[in-house]
Amino acid sequence: MAIEEAHAIRRINPLSLFDVANSEKRPLYVAAPMVRYSKLPFRLLVRDYGVDITYTPMILAHEFIRHPVARASDFSTSPSEGVVIAQFASNDPTEFGRAAEMISPWVNGVDLNCGCPQSWASKEGLGCSLMASREKVAAMVKEAKRRLSGTGKTVSVKIRVHKDVEETKRFVACVEEAGVDFITVHGRTRNQRSSTPPDYDAIKVVRDSTKLPMLANGDVYSLADAHEITRRTGADGVMAARGLLVNPTLFAGHERTPREAVATFMDYASASGLRIELVIHHLSEMMAGFSTRKERMKLTQCNDMVDLTDLLEDHWQIVPIAAASA
Repeated sequence: MAIEEAHAIRRINPLSLFDVANSEKRPLYVAAPMVRYSKLPFRLLVRDYGVDITYTPMILAHEFIRHPVARASDFSTSPSEGVVIAQFASNDPTEFGRAAEMISPWVNGVDLNCGCPQSWASKEGLGCSLMASREKVAAMVKEAKRRLSGTGKTVSVKIRVHKDVEETKRFVACVEEAGVDFITVHGRTRNQRSSTPPDYDAIKVVRDSTKLPMLANGDVYSLADAHEITRRTGADGVMAARGLLVNPTLFAGHERTPREAVATFMDYASASGLRIELVIHHLSEMMAGFSTRKERMKLTQCNDMVDLTDLLEDHWQIVPIAAASA
């Protein structure tokens, strides 16, 4: 891809993709921010199979703005990457705004995480703990919008629902007034585990209370799920996490990960230098549809990408595209 084309992609405003999806009479398809797993190779793969927007893993804003090593570790991109949003964890307007400004040339927007339920995040005043501080979140949105003014980059927030959905409505109204461009609503409270079914009725209540573009998040495991969830909630699109880990091709309508997608992922992972343990985790998830757990345990015995490539070819007849064309 030419540098000019890559620059053109970075000039795409994510809000325009909501309009494109609507014109095609379908939900916007979005890949969620997943700690460790939303790295560049996986983002490139899901883009090949119908995802409109990808998110980076959650990045700690205070580390990102202070340490070049942290920036290199937390974020990488490629001229061939499509529309991508960087998600930050922060509880300080200046910190969030500065991180947004620093990363803006390489992304299409930034997102504030107000939904991470992990205890360490709550202790730091990050993630879900921000759901009790809507004025602070509004201040953070305003600062990021100020710093990104004129760039065409979006500022969004990802939230969970409160036990009292009326409080969620007040939260959304506050950040809407602050100028947030769109929101993602995860249909669980901060204390509910992933085994608890998402509350799609609560998401609909929020949807009906705001004019903001909105994504629904929670239990998207198939293309049929995506359409049913948007029908039930009225959301403009869906964000998938665990469903995409198991089947990165779900938005393209595949019921399970095809072998060619595994081969493509190996190419992307090899080119990026993704850590071997992360590659093995992705393969273990993606290959569940056509292999047994015992078979996949062989993956954990591989020491490097050469071992993995040999195992995939010998046991499953999967050959990375680059290797096959060499």
